[in-house]
Amino acid sequence: MRSLPIAVTLGEPAGIGPELVGLAWRESRVRALSAFYCLGDAAFLRNRLAAAGIDLPLVTIDSPLAAAEAFPAGLPVLQLRTAVRTGRAGQPCVADAGSVLESIERGVAAVGDGQARAIVTAPVHKETLYDAGFAFPGHTEFLGQLTRDWPGGGQPPVMMLAAEELRVVPVTVHVPLKDVPGYLSTGLILHTGRTVAKAMASRFAIAAPRLAVCGLNPHAGEGGRLGAEEREVIGPAIEALRADGLDVSGPHPGDSLFHPAARAKFDVALAMYHDQALIPIKTIAFDTAVNVTLGLPLVRTSPDHGTALALAGTGRASPHSFIAALRLADRLSSR
Repeated sequence: MRSLPIAVTLGEPAGIGPELVGLAWRESRVRALSAFYCLGDAAFLRNRLAAAGIDLPLVTIDSPLAAAEAFPAGLPVLQLRTAVRTGRAGQPCVADAGSVLESIERGVAAVGDGQARAIVTAPVHKETLYDAGFAFPGHTEFLGQLTRDWPGGGQPPVMMLAAEELRVVPVTVHVPLKDVPGYLSTGLILHTGRTVAKAMASRFAIAAPRLAVCGLNPHAGEGGRLGAEEREVIGPAIEALRADGLDVSGPHPGDSLFHPAARAKFDVALAMYHDQALIPIKTIAFDTAVNVTLGLPLVRTSPDHGTALALAGTGRASPHSFIAALRLADRLSSR
């Protein structure tokens, strides 16, 4: 398995993704990164990297299986059928949505065909994809659809943000804050907890993971005085997870779960909404946190940041989170 490369998607051409791929290859020898290749447009990549002052050779390959041999000589690029039409730094264009989606689809297909062992996705600009008719909330749901008929596929995937210091999972993700209580259910928390526990054992080699579950309301509801969700929705889910034999604690107040002493008592925290999960991990590990999709029949990671349109084309984007995503994909797929 280690002989197979990691597939890297192009991401939004107008964002920093293309530069991150180049910077990661340039640092690959120093950081001893495993072979990867980019599903992209070689002419566009060459021009963008040159304009950003990133000097490195590109090697066009005709198969993912050629990536390992080509990797020492240059960044391997598997040419997309849909060329990047504009790709102007900082200016997303609907005309480039086709190349973005083809890159993801072919990366997933390469893993399914046994030609790659994991996929690392560069950030996409969701508004542009929506304008082009993209019917999914984001990457995670699209990947779930692409792998729905695979062995082990078909279950709603779960998003985890992982760093050495902390792992967090938002139970509800891209939901307006006012709508979170309506989306939250005992069944959703149960599915999330079970998916996380299974992945922690199979992917992260933690056989008996400790799960800490956040409350929704201030002070975890203060015994019902500040909200009933802890008693009526979250508590029953915790009890059901414990009945599965899992080590689950909570519901914990979200404001006191992420200091160092508290983090030492759990392996992953389940948060009830997006910012309850992402604020602590981005505060603690902004440059090294990685987005990992759990519940898929493949390994997928991504840097924990967006397209950074204001930085695109400058060559100043930091590749640290992207390199961390490559390292984690390497480690998880090696299992």
